[in-house]
Amino acid sequence: MAVMYNSSLLPLFCCLIAIFLQFLSVNSGYSPPLAPALYVFGDSLFDSGNNNLLPTLAKANYPPYGVNFPKGVTGRFTDGRTVADLIAEYLGLPYAPPSISIRSSVQLTGLNYASGVCGILPETGSLFGKCLNLDDQIHLFQKTVELNLVTHFGSKKDLSEYLSKSIFTFSIGNNDYINNYLLPLLYNSSKRYNPQQFSQLLVTKLSQGLKNCMNLGARKMIVFELGPIGCMPYIKNKLKNSQGRCDEKANKLVWYYNNDLGSMLNELTSTLNGSTLVLGQVNSLGYDMIKNPSNYGLKDSSNSCCKSWLNGTLTCIPFQKPCPNTNPHFFWDAFHLTEAASVLIANACIHGSSVCRPVNLEGLLKI
Repeated sequence: MAVMYNSSLLPLFCCLIAIFLQFLSVNSGYSPPLAPALYVFGDSLFDSGNNNLLPTLAKANYPPYGVNFPKGVTGRFTDGRTVADLIAEYLGLPYAPPSISIRSSVQLTGLNYASGVCGILPETGSLFGKCLNLDDQIHLFQKTVELNLVTHFGSKKDLSEYLSKSIFTFSIGNNDYINNYLLPLLYNSSKRYNPQQFSQLLVTKLSQGLKNCMNLGARKMIVFELGPIGCMPYIKNKLKNSQGRCDEKANKLVWYYNNDLGSMLNELTSTLNGSTLVLGQVNSLGYDMIKNPSNYGLKDSSNSCCKSWLNGTLTCIPFQKPCPNTNPHFFWDAFHLTEAASVLIANACIHGSSVCRPVNLEGLLKI
């Protein structure tokens, strides 16, 4: 016997189903992430705890580090979240865990390979012990792909699609100046290379690292410039009669690097089809935040928020109380940003039009 129904009720039925599904989505609090994974490479500006597990003096595994982070002390070299953490939040992903802390399970939402005091060159940071330089980090990512992800996804097509939609961030190179080129008594790099040559050396090696990542499947990459290192308390507080002024000679060194970095990324983009490399132009933003803090809701862009060794020129003294309110401060210790400064930089890269170019993170996700 044929089933009779009133076709005029069908649109109403579909509407009720749509409303019900929307109700479930809203009340479950779940929305799918904007990218399948976030992979993080860099130095202490991005380190989420890798150095905790390495034999190095460069650690941030004690208070007051993490005073504003939900989980407290984690090994992050700041009071709270890093730029990489804020990008993860925007993507709807968990914070990328330290890669060397993951032993058995497959971490499909991304990993953090960044390591404090290390840099692009293998010798950078070696005086403090073992850290993960750029080559080490790329090698660990290769192991992640070949030993874990290939097995999980099974088909090359699924793995390729996953990696092509994932976001890769790089913030590395600061220590190649701070803990290498600017230490002539400990390293001979400043004797072997003039500033332009040293910049080319770093950018060429970074270029090879980016190519290696792309050969493994990375397609969407954000590479951040170096900040105005001459404005760090670590450097400017050592100058005689500086009266709080930045060391512009040190800033000039990273200007060469940032200029070469932009050219290198443009060249890579033009030669590698299907890849988008975004330059995070944070140097000028950071410099303006330091010179004109009130324009960004900041008050102190000269001094460390925590009490740090050697008259405010090093990392935080363990278990000492930091400044009561970190929000008006740009610098957390003599090297690193506060969470408040990181929020400003991350938001500019995610939503703005003048920092991350040729597209911001919003635009990168649409490609």
